[in-house]
Amino acid sequence: MIHSLIARRGVSAAPVAGAAAALVLAAGTLSGCGDAGSTITRLTVGTPGPDPYTQVAATDRTDVKERPRAGGTKDGDSPGLYGGTRQASTCDQRKLVAFLQANPGKARAWADVQGIPAADIPRYVSRLTPVLLRTDTLVTNHGYRDGKATSGPAVLQAGMGVLINGYGVPAVKCNCGNPLTRPEQKVSTGKASYTGRSWPGFEKRNVTEVRPRGSRKGTIVTFVLVDPEGTMGFQRPRATEGESDGPPIALPATETEAPADDSPSPSDSGLESPGPESPGPESPGTEPTGTQSPGTGETPTPGAPPDGPGDGGGPEPGDPQNGGGAGGEGTGGMAPPAGPPHGPISLPPSRGPVPAVS
Repeated sequence: MIHSLIARRGVSAAPVAGAAAALVLAAGTLSGCGDAGSTITRLTVGTPGPDPYTQVAATDRTDVKERPRAGGTKDGDSPGLYGGTRQASTCDQRKLVAFLQANPGKARAWADVQGIPAADIPRYVSRLTPVLLRTDTLVTNHGYRDGKATSGPAVLQAGMGVLINGYGVPAVKCNCGNPLTRPEQKVSTGKASYTGRSWPGFEKRNVTEVRPRGSRKGTIVTFVLVDPEGTMGFQRPRATEGESDGPPIALPATETEAPADDSPSPSDSGLESPGPESPGPESPGTEPTGTQSPGTGETPTPGAPPDGPGDGGGPEPGDPQNGGGAGGEGTGGMAPPAGPPHGPISLPPSRGPVPAVS
């Protein structure tokens, strides 16, 4: 019918068809490059960053030895994905709860990000676990400005203190109280531009995204952490602050295996993160009662041999950005490093991020 109308009016169908094809091609090009213009904010250790809920000192460290395997997507139950100081924590969860309770407006915005009622903040925070990042990590950082919530993609520098939820995903940035979630949309760390101060060793291909532990495995029981110097591993039961840490154990195997330096990360290749599952509500009495047997929790980069099965997970009520943990992997003990570790630091926030496109 369309062609007959065009013919009767003396208009050739070929130009129309060509124009339609051009529109389709243009649409495809735009959709394929939709993430190319993303801007990611780099946040250095000790820096609260934009729109902080509050400011807290001494939560981050500058001396954390970074994880050998970085970049791409890693499962939240990967042994050694996170670090920490054995029998110590720099993230004060009680202070965070008290601050939010004293600021009802901020509490409501904070709770909305986590998908919980504001009244559930004490319970929710008490079930998080303090750790140190061992890789530069991509997140969505949720701030608060002029009475409203803000959000944007950010890379947190290795050494930053965070609270992680029952599936191993960062949920709170300790030095400012900002809630964190997984990136809300496809973001290519290789194609995006970056703002904010950089740091020595920063490379786009080494930015890591954390994927939730598979919901069918249940929530984590014990995290396998690595000390800041990278000399030993230890276990930290979920929802504890260091007082229940286990004795030193051998480092996870991923600490001694050579990283695949030549393989691009999934984010650099433009691959989307796996779709989320929907685990059931997390409630007391439904968690595993023993230490889980961990997998490696690694997602192999293209061209690299697989390290083990990866199992995606997804949000649950109260844990919308879930990630997970793993049980003990160590098979032997090691003496703690000699001498006191370097102390935590807190640097003053920068006077406005310095734009840097790389």
